[in-house]
Formats: sequence, structure tokens, C-alpha cells
Amino acid sequence: MSAGTVTPMMAQYLEIKSGYPDALLFYRMGDFYEMFFDDAVAASEALDIALTKRGKHDGEDIPMCGVPVHAAEGYLLTLIRKGFRVAVGEQMETPAEAKKRGNKSIVKRDVVRLVTPGTLTEESLLEARRHNYLAAFAEVRDGHALAWVDISTGAFHVMTLPLVRLGPELARLSPSELLIPEGKESELRELETEFSLSLTTLARASFDSTGAEQRVCALFGVQSLDAFGSFNRAEVSAMGALIEYLDMTQKGNLPLLRKPVKETEARTVQIDAATRRNLELTHALSGGRAGSLLSVMDRTVTASGARLLERRISSPSRVLETIHARLNAVDYAVNNSRTAQDIRSRLRAVPDLERALSRLALDRGGPRDLAAIRNGLTEAAYLNETLTQIELPDLLKTAVENLSGHDDLVTLLEDALIAEPPLLVRDGGFIAQGYREELDEVRKLRDEGRSVVAAMQAQFVTDTGISALKIKHNNVLGYFIETTATHAEKMLSPPLSEVFIHRQTTANQVRFTTVELSELETKILNAGNHAVELEKQLYASLRTAILNQAGEIGATSAALAELDLACALADLAQAENWVKPSIDNSRAFNIQGGRHPVVERALAQQSGAQFVANDCDLSADTSAAIWLLTGPNMAGKSTYLRQNAIIALIAQMGSYVPARSAHIGIVSQLFSRVGASDDLARGRSTFMVEMVETAAILNQADDRALVILDEIGRGTATYDGLSIAWATLEHLHDVNRARALFATHYHEMTALAGKLDGVDNATVTVKEWEGDVIFLHEVKKGAADRSYGVQVAQLAGLPAAVIARARVVLEALEKGEREGGATQKTLIDDLPLFATIPTPAPAPVKSSALDDMMNTVLPDELTPREALDLIYKLKEAAKN
Repeated sequence: MSAGTVTPMMAQYLEIKSGYPDALLFYRMGDFYEMFFDDAVAASEALDIALTKRGKHDGEDIPMCGVPVHAAEGYLLTLIRKGFRVAVGEQMETPAEAKKRGNKSIVKRDVVRLVTPGTLTEESLLEARRHNYLAAFAEVRDGHALAWVDISTGAFHVMTLPLVRLGPELARLSPSELLIPEGKESELRELETEFSLSLTTLARASFDSTGAEQRVCALFGVQSLDAFGSFNRAEVSAMGALIEYLDMTQKGNLPLLRKPVKETEARTVQIDAATRRNLELTHALSGGRAGSLLSVMDRTVTASGARLLERRISSPSRVLETIHARLNAVDYAVNNSRTAQDIRSRLRAVPDLERALSRLALDRGGPRDLAAIRNGLTEAAYLNETLTQIELPDLLKTAVENLSGHDDLVTLLEDALIAEPPLLVRDGGFIAQGYREELDEVRKLRDEGRSVVAAMQAQFVTDTGISALKIKHNNVLGYFIETTATHAEKMLSPPLSEVFIHRQTTANQVRFTTVELSELETKILNAGNHAVELEKQLYASLRTAILNQAGEIGATSAALAELDLACALADLAQAENWVKPSIDNSRAFNIQGGRHPVVERALAQQSGAQFVANDCDLSADTSAAIWLLTGPNMAGKSTYLRQNAIIALIAQMGSYVPARSAHIGIVSQLFSRVGASDDLARGRSTFMVEMVETAAILNQADDRALVILDEIGRGTATYDGLSIAWATLEHLHDVNRARALFATHYHEMTALAGKLDGVDNATVTVKEWEGDVIFLHEVKKGAADRSYGVQVAQLAGLPAAVIARARVVLEALEKGEREGGATQKTLIDDLPLFATIPTPAPAPVKSSALDDMMNTVLPDELTPREALDLIYKLKEAAKN
């Protein structure tokens, strides 16, 4: 292409690209999606594919790269994960259709879809066991609202929230993409990195509440939103912006969404982003799913059940009736394990109905999605028939009722589809033999035509005497006769040349046809094409039949998920020895023999060690509502804090808990300040992060909150830190009046237990043995007398000289504190430099008669009688 000229194809590309300046354009050219100019440069680097060039534009080479259409999904996923948006431009007609408009006409192309993080639907692009939310945040006057959808499942929710609650809700939902109005970018930009989401701005007109209401009503075919509930202007604005964006990205082919559900903050436990991160609810601090509470609790056997579990862990309930209903469902499965196991065995065969339905609604599905609906509804019908006669708790009874009503659709799909259909409609062969007579006849002609071609080839071999002669087919020539150049001379000469018509000569082969072969080809091709067209028509009718029952199928999928979760939690409870908690509206918090499920699992897998269970009683009527926890590092204080918060959360999501017993009064808010790190992106130190999180707790916690605080004030000078920790504890006690666990190394604070009625001291016990410290991991009432920091440093492997010097400095400081008068600087200056102190020799280990006796024992060589005698000897030696 010379400078100043643009080919028709490139002119078309530039015109389409101008409509999507912020996205990479996948421009369909035959079997490839091609990218040009800056798109090609960016994509080649992101995908690690070759960058080539094609022609010139304005005198410069045009960079180009491409990906095969059949492998495009994998490349799309990589681009989306790297922050790109992709506009998919497809050919809207065949080359043959384009030629009808003139020999130089190019194929019409247009963008059929804009692929963004929040609008993925393909199975290969999504995590089956996680939601993929697209959210929108709206502000109307002083009101704010957040709406979110998962177009792969149809879930649609909205809630009013103050601006300060936006972060916690984003932490709960983990949306892939957040829509905001223009002008809000600078105010909300930090959300992009904090919550690992893609921030997308829309024109303010997209958030206009009047237009938004019309869009929502049009989507659901209603005159008014009153049928769905009462929504304020901000909520309508957020919902309308979502629908506008989906209409834009899906090019008018809107997904199948359920009626919007209005959520309220008062119905779920409020958990801020820092607490979710610290407790590792759905993601470990390392960033992955492994090591999170979700990974330990997930025993579901269906994808929808796994997504429901994640929602329950992320949003524990505060509604007593809801919690009791869920607990009763799990309780039934625990006490009827045979029935529960039968349910689980049937559920293992249930495909992901929600996502199959979504793909069909967006016309991105295929025959396997039809089969998924058939198979899922078949299993649902079996479970309905099996469980209807059983006395079930209300939650499971309602679920079972929603499994029925699909008999006609199941019969239709069973009659129409083969057992294992192909992936794509164009592959054909998915409609069962005998379902449609016309299709059977066309298939017979097509299939017998193949045998006729084979017979014709055999006849040609006989007529010519050329055994290497073959009848082949390609998309350019159709059917043709092929032979080697050596044998071709015979066929090009009379009398064979009168029958065989020369068509093409290649380097090593010569190709012919005959009148008879051409006539046969027409019949076969017409039959094959007709069969494909008939199957496409039947696919469309089956898809319509399914979409006509989309609401009922969605309810069935939700019911299957409810059954799956109840049985999975029961299986977990039985396997891990969890118990049913008692939940009420009191201020009780009494956990006996509580355990941290993630740490317990890790110990069992790594070393086979047993987790040390501990009690915690923050019930105001039997104990103090705040425990001040002291003890050395490495003793398990942080684990103890976390486990009690997690047990409360697990109980209120409606599950058995890892404890011997648990009585918990409803917890309204869960706050955790355990562990902190620098926030370099915002220029905040560890101490600053700690203070921001502590401030949030003190400003928001109510008397129903559960607060766990670890080492408040440790990031600054000793007296500064002590004063902050002291004042924080007093505020929790006097103002917030929350139930709390407060871990500290400031032993001076233990005096508060004698001054504040609602504070008790507790400590994690240790034992000293010949200068070493042994962690018992047991929590009991009382205060620790010291922190054992030097002993812990020794366990960590600090050089012996450093440990010896530390002991000398510690002893001098403690002596000065006891005796008073001398300043710390004077005391330390009086100490000799440790560089001049020789490293003390380790104290000789004294052996005992018991040790000597054990060193001579060879267990593998002892008989049972000898072993018994040895026990008596060891017992006698121990006495002496």
C-alpha cells in the first residue's frame, strides 16, 4: 500500500476500530483474528506471538499479528487478565455473498461483542466454582448504591450503602469490573489496585435514573418496578448503568438476568476489607484460594453449590430465622447420613445449569449446553421423586419442591439429543436418529453417498488399471480424481481423456473429474448442507423451549445448590468432628474446645500433629466481654484470636463449627486488626496502616460487634504504643461495649483487669526447660509474667553471641527498672561491648540413668515380654 492510499479492507478496519479506541480489535479474516497497528504491537507482547507486517499506511509498515479462531478463547483470557478489553469483529457474510455485490466488494464485518473482565461467559474463561461479578456504583444527590450482576448465572442484586461502605462491599463481592460515572475516576481510582478490579467509566447519561428505570422495565417487560420491590433513585441508577453497559458490550443481545434482589446491610454480618484479608476467608494472604477458609470448608460436588458456599462465607447472616433454617438443614444431613450420601452421589452428575442457561440465552451455547440442561433436570427429577416422601426441614423441603415441573422439557430433550453431543452446532450429528424423519432421510442420502463414492473409485481403478487413483475432496475443487504425474499421461490420452476431464496439475499430482462424479457431488453436498441446516433449525427450537422455562430452571439450579451445600457441610462436620452451635439474640459468646480449621488441617497434613483446642467465654453474664491476652510470640495468640472470629462467622453462615460446643449471641460486625504491612502504594507505614484500621474499628463497632486486636501500638516508641493500646482498650470497654479479644506484649496493661469490670486477663501458657521455652498453646485465665522474646529469638536461629548479649542487656534493663534511678542509656553504656565478650560455651548436658538406659534400647528387637519388663525398669529409674 503506497503512502496516501488505503485499501478497502484497511479502510473498513480503521472505520470499525474508530468506534473502539480503548479496546483491541479482533478483526476476523477467514480462520484468523488479525490485529493491526498499535493493537498488534500490544497484543504480540502480551501474548508472546510473532509480530509481522502487512502493507504500508502513511508510508510506514503496518504491524500485524493474529490468532487462530479455534484457539481464540485462550488468548482472550490472557488479554483480559492483563487488563485489556477486546472488541470481537466477525464476518457478517460469506465471501460468496460479498461477490454478489460486485467482484471487488469486501466481506461485511462488524463488532458482535466487547469482551471485558465482567462480561465473560465462556466456560474456559471462567472459574467454575466462583462468581464473576460486574458491579456499578451510582451516586444520586446524597444517596449511593451498588448493583451487581453475574451474567454467567443471571444473578442480579442491588443495595443502598454509604460511600464509606463501598470498600467493604467490594471486598465481599470481589467483582471483576466496576462501572463508575465520569468525573469519579480520581476519587475512586485507588479501588482498582486495592481490590484487583477493572475500573470502567461510563457517561453520566448512563446513570440517569429516569432513563435507567425505563431500561430496567424494558429488560423485564414490566410497566413499573413496584412488582420487584421499592428502589430508590440511586439503586435504579446503578441497575440502569449495568443494563446500559451490557447492551453496549453484548451489542443488544442482553443476557438472561433474574429479577433484581434488594439487599440490606442489616441482614448480613458487616466485615470490612482488612478483616476479610486478615481472616483469609476466600483468599489466603498469598493471594490464592489454597490456605483459605473456603478451601478447607469446600466439599461441594456441584459448581453452583461451590458458588453458594463462597457467598455464605462472604456474607454470614444476622437473621436468626435464616441461620436456624440453614443449621436445621445441615443437622438433618448429619443425622441422616445415608440419605445425604445418596443425594451427593446424584449431584455429582449434575452439570452447571446456570452457566449453560446463560450461554444459551446469549446465543453462545452449543449442543453440549442443551445436554447439560437435559442431564441436570433429569437428576433433579430423580431427587424430587426420591425426597418428596421424606419428612425434611423447611429449607430442604422448599428446595425439593423446586426440583420438579420439567417433565415435558426433559422428554423433549431426551428424544431429540444423542447421549454425548459435539461442542459446536456446525459439527452436526447431535440430533438423535428417529427424532425428525426429514433429517433421517437427508442423512441417509449423505451417508450412502460416501459409500457410492468408494464404489465409484473402485470402478475407476478397474477402468484405468491405475491402482494409485483416489477420489478426494477439498473446499476449493470439491470432489476430484487424483493420480500421480506418471499415471496421468495415460488418463490424458484417448480413450480415457474422453471420460476424465483435466482440472488441475500440482507438483506431484494431476487432478481430474467426470460428469458422473460432478452429478454425484451435487447430490451429496446438497444432502450434507441440508442436514446441517435442519440440525441448526432443530437446535434453535430446542434452545427456545429451554429459554421459555428459564425462570423455573434457574430455581431448580438454586435448589440443587442448596441441597449440595447442606450435604457438603454435613460431610465436613462428620469428618472433622464439628458441632452444631447454639445461636440466639443474647450477648453470649462461649466456645468450648474451639479450633482453627485451616491451621488444624495444615498441621494434620504437614506433621500429623494435633491442634490444641481452647475455650473462649466473652459472655457478659458469666465472664468479661473483653479478654486481654498476653504471652510470648509463637505461642499461638494470633491463631487463637482468628479462630474465635472464624467460628462466629461459620456459625452465622449456618454451619456446624470446629469446637466441642458453641453458644453465640448474634454478631453484627466482625473486626480484625491482626497483622499489618506497609502500604507503599499510598505511602503509608505499617504503623499508619495499623492506626487507620484501629480507627475504623473504634469509630464503627457497636455493642453486637466481635473485635479481635493483636499488638496495637507495636510500631512506634514503647510508651507511645502502650498509651495508644491502653486508650484503645478503654474505648472498646466504655464506648463500643463490644465483645473483644485484645492481644498485647505490654504487660502493664494487665492492671486494667482490676480497674475495668468487663476486662479479664488471659494468657497462652509456656514452660521453661534448661533455658529453652516450650510452647503449650493452651489459653487460661491470668497474666503472663514475661514475653520470652530472647528465647524465641534463640529458636529462630540468631547467633549465640547475639543471644548472650541480649540476655545481659535484658537483665541490666530489668534490674534498672526494679531498682530505679539509673536511666536505660546509663545502664547500657555501663555494659561491656559484646564484641569483647567471648561466646559462652554451651552448658554441658547432664545425662541420667534414664537417658543411659534409653540409649541402649533397640525397639525393633524387643519381644512383647521384654518391652513390658522395660517399662517397669524405666518407671523405677524415673523415681530415682
